[in-house]
Amino acid sequence: MISVAVLHAAGYVGRSLMEVILAHPDLDLVTATSRSFTGQPISDAHPTLAGRTNLKFVSSLEEGAWPDLVFVAAGHGQGATAVGNLRDAGFDGLVVDMSADFRLPDAQTYVQRYGTKHPRPDLLAGAWYGMPEITGPPPAGTTLIANPGCFATAISLALYPFSGDDAPTIDVFSVTAMTGASGSGALPKPTTHFPDREGNMRAYKVFSHQHEAEIDRMAPGVSYRFVPVSGPWTAGIWGTAQATLPAGVDEAAITRLFESCYAEHALIRLWPGKLPELRWSVGSPFTDLGWVIQQDRLVVGFGIDNLMKGAATQAVQNANLALGWENTHGLIP
Repeated sequence: MISVAVLHAAGYVGRSLMEVILAHPDLDLVTATSRSFTGQPISDAHPTLAGRTNLKFVSSLEEGAWPDLVFVAAGHGQGATAVGNLRDAGFDGLVVDMSADFRLPDAQTYVQRYGTKHPRPDLLAGAWYGMPEITGPPPAGTTLIANPGCFATAISLALYPFSGDDAPTIDVFSVTAMTGASGSGALPKPTTHFPDREGNMRAYKVFSHQHEAEIDRMAPGVSYRFVPVSGPWTAGIWGTAQATLPAGVDEAAITRLFESCYAEHALIRLWPGKLPELRWSVGSPFTDLGWVIQQDRLVVGFGIDNLMKGAATQAVQNANLALGWENTHGLIP
């Protein structure tokens, strides 16, 4: 068994991650940290975990009594600080960071996208950005993995097949994607307050979402315009990418394109001839990708759970690969 700690575990991502770890046959949750819940049972913050673990939150890891694997479920800015504190204290084991802090290759890009100085630029060079179905396993010896963002995951997987040399030439994709309120974290904000969000749709960060930097890395050469939308539900991302196809490209060609990329990836479900529904992927580790063509118009539809494939289950996929296991280990029967 691989001993596991989850840092900053009192939020939505921490809850989803611990649910996945507790169901994994070879991961043993031994520690969870939270400053606000220190000394309290995990079930005080996450009632759904009552009866599944008797652990209590601690304020921090005990130096020297290190686990084998640490997941950091902190917010942006806090993730790099938490990882830096671990390294400064002597922990040299595997860390999967779920914040945005190690997703971008350099401190300057981080400042441009997040509007603040990077807390630990000295650690950036050693970080591996892992989107398993695109990047594969990390290089041997990797000890810091940056888990992708939720929009970045959904849109990158939808666009990646069009980045290959054999893909049809697309002028530009028009991408619209909608996300549930849990993507903004557990702390209440005006934009996630349910009376304002229920029955409402709101576009934000039009053409300027920070996850675009990740999409550019995972789908190089693919041109797109992205409109993110706040949706009136809790979990899940659903969207479409629309484009004009060059002459002679039909549904069979697009199907072959997606199958050539994803046929061997069990956590991606392909739906030729139809667009997936949001509810299909919510609560699961799956990405649903489908497409419809009418004459020269292509629509690619995509759906994920932002807390699962967009966070917790993808983090476990990355840990599985770093530990030498199949990326799906413990995630599907």
